[in-house]
Amino acid sequence: MQVMATTADVRRELASLADPHRAERVSRFLQMTPGGYGEGDRAIGVTVPEQRRVAARYWRELSLAGTTQLLGSTVHEERLTALFILVRRFAKGDEAERSQIFHITLANTGRINNWDLVDSSAPYIVGPWLIDKDRSVLDRLAESSLVWDRRIAIMATFAFIKAGDFQWTFRLSDQLLHDPHDLVRKAVGWMLREVGNRDRAAEEEFLERRYRVMPRVTLRYAIEKLDPQRRRDYLSGAV
Repeated sequence: MQVMATTADVRRELASLADPHRAERVSRFLQMTPGGYGEGDRAIGVTVPEQRRVAARYWRELSLAGTTQLLGSTVHEERLTALFILVRRFAKGDEAERSQIFHITLANTGRINNWDLVDSSAPYIVGPWLIDKDRSVLDRLAESSLVWDRRIAIMATFAFIKAGDFQWTFRLSDQLLHDPHDLVRKAVGWMLREVGNRDRAAEEEFLERRYRVMPRVTLRYAIEKLDPQRRRDYLSGAV
């Protein structure tokens, strides 16, 4: 009979990999310091590859209830490891389990509260689940007062982009074009760039009607892969 793992098992293994010096660097990088967007979070200094290895070891043995409990942790690496487990289970699960994981994710967006947590889950759970379903939940997320909800909305469209469907990336980019938070502005530019990586004409058609009014950081992210002269034209308003 298979012995199921517990949340305590995962926490104990992550704690054994902790590095206080690395934790200080992570705290600064993810702005967990006072006044930062990650203020109030706590890092213990486990690398992302180590977290992925822990997730690979436990994703079959830790129940969804245990994984959800881990996602509620006060430790950043424990939450990210929980998301890595959910992503693995989502990829391997049947329709019922995938539905559960999607709803667990949306019920815990307040715990998916930094860009690395969003980017490690939204394109691999939220977007793939919605590929062939009603996507109106993305409109609601984009209208949320929580910055992480808004980043989840636009990052979820990465799954659609990979499938050659750009409509919702453009739709949400318009909704979020003047978002007050830099992390959302960067994500919008990133997703527009990903559209351009697959269909340059589609991206430029979107940009040409908006580039003069979009935030500079969004534009810079969006045009990063264009040739140097084309980038200069956009930045100087000569397109």
